[in-house]
Amino acid sequence: MWSLWQTFMDGQRFQRVLYFICAFQNISCGIHYLASVFMGVTPRHVCRPPGNVSLVVVHNHSNWSLEDTGALLSLGQKDYVMVRLQNGEIWELSRCSRNKRENTSSLNYEYTGRKKEFPCVDGYIYDQNTWKSTAVTQWNLVCDRKWLAMLIQPLFMFGVLLGSVTFGYFSDRLGRRVVLWATSSGMFLFGIAAAFAVDYYTFMAARFFLAMVASGYLVVGFVYVMEFIGMKSRTWASVHLHSFFAFGTLLVALTGYLVRTWWLYQMILSTVTVPFILCCWVLPETPFWLLSEGRYEEAQKIVDIMAKWNRTSSCKLSELLSLDLQGPVGNSPTEVQKHSLSHLFYNWNIATRTLTVWLIWFTGSLGFYSFSLNSVNLGGNEYLNLFLLGVVEIPAYTFVCIAMDKVGRRTVLAYSLFCSALTCGVVMVIPHKHHILGVVAAMVGKFAIGAAFGLIYLYTAELYPTIVRSLAVGSGSMVCRLASILAPFSVDLSSVWIFIPQLFVGTLAFLSGVLTLKLPETLGKQLATTWEEAAKLESENESNSSKLLPTTNNSGLEKTEAITPRDSGLGE
Repeated sequence: MWSLWQTFMDGQRFQRVLYFICAFQNISCGIHYLASVFMGVTPRHVCRPPGNVSLVVVHNHSNWSLEDTGALLSLGQKDYVMVRLQNGEIWELSRCSRNKRENTSSLNYEYTGRKKEFPCVDGYIYDQNTWKSTAVTQWNLVCDRKWLAMLIQPLFMFGVLLGSVTFGYFSDRLGRRVVLWATSSGMFLFGIAAAFAVDYYTFMAARFFLAMVASGYLVVGFVYVMEFIGMKSRTWASVHLHSFFAFGTLLVALTGYLVRTWWLYQMILSTVTVPFILCCWVLPETPFWLLSEGRYEEAQKIVDIMAKWNRTSSCKLSELLSLDLQGPVGNSPTEVQKHSLSHLFYNWNIATRTLTVWLIWFTGSLGFYSFSLNSVNLGGNEYLNLFLLGVVEIPAYTFVCIAMDKVGRRTVLAYSLFCSALTCGVVMVIPHKHHILGVVAAMVGKFAIGAAFGLIYLYTAELYPTIVRSLAVGSGSMVCRLASILAPFSVDLSSVWIFIPQLFVGTLAFLSGVLTLKLPETLGKQLATTWEEAAKLESENESNSSKLLPTTNNSGLEKTEAITPRDSGLGE
């Protein structure tokens, strides 16, 4: 009888409207996850001199205006800026220190005489050719305060980690609808609060809570959509929620190009969530949650509204429930067993599988954010770089949806990881002056890692039996978020060697690809319900390795069992 319910859930207009309303809000999540790419930029800078300047000299360039210092710095020349103050003192201004010359009679740039070093107690002068202001320039997060700038994105990702757990719990207790409204309103309020923060700590607090509500929306929104979408469309619908997240990346690049003042940039990006807030009150609660709370009449009203929108006949939930309760399962209720993380290490083979899957989750997240955050270091136009790296995600998810049911999950995943590793190596050997080739290689790498990232959710769910499936996906999501916390630190290490992010991602992607080949193929296989069935996947995979895999698309059943209200949802 539940097949009738699934047929009903494969309706048309009602589900489509709900899907696009909720998916639209994913754009805002994508925006806030990557807003720091430009908001946290550290421009070229030197110490501010301790007085009014009458002359500025940088190598063979000189000017009588201090405002021209930014233009001089943008020439890319290092060393220092020499200035003469109106009182006759001559100072050499470096990035994190300043030196006072004892001999004030010589205006030569090269100076070998005695000088005394002083700290930058008067602040800094920043190059404003690219950005008028950033969070870094607002609170002087450079030199001995540089570590505070390095915490902007990792602390945000830590908020993502806590938010996914917190709001997932609230949605089970209070309902999906109220959490969707609360998290969306929070995204707007905390986004605006970050833009008007009076100090660094207020800014970081606002960003932390912004991360929590954005992550909470992704988790609950994913569950909400999946509880309305029927089997036939569930795989495509779930994978392409990532595409709307990618649209957020495009808006970050476009807004960053047009608005060069960080607080105005942050405020404009925060307004993207307003359309959803205005219309989210029309979203109904999901029938699944209402039934779980025993609110049968309310659930029936929602089903009747769905039927009216879809111009089809409604179904009586009371009949469906009574038939199910009278069936074999209803006559012999079983006690629900609780499983801990140790069950993912059931035996040696399952333990190896778990560690491999965790490594793939870690690699996918590290690569996804490393490619995005490192776009400003590729050379050329950093705004165009991020835009292109966001664009390639959309066809990547379409590729996954088509290829995984044609050639298999394992093959597509391994191919994507190897391709990502290869392109990381290519980026490392391309001379920096040929930045166009570097950007193209990075796009290929982002396409590949995006495909792997989009597939790992479904593949993980298929590799484990029902009793620990949600635990497996949830633990993988936690590992994924750990990688997202570490990714900004990896990108910051590019100041030591510009290719460190590519080295880390490429090495892990290659290792993950090799280990993926050891995993069993799940295409055409029924979802395992016991450990014995899960273990048989590998033996069946070996025995069928010389045969064509069945092409039956069982993705509907797969996603039905794989997704529960306690799953972690999207792990962007």
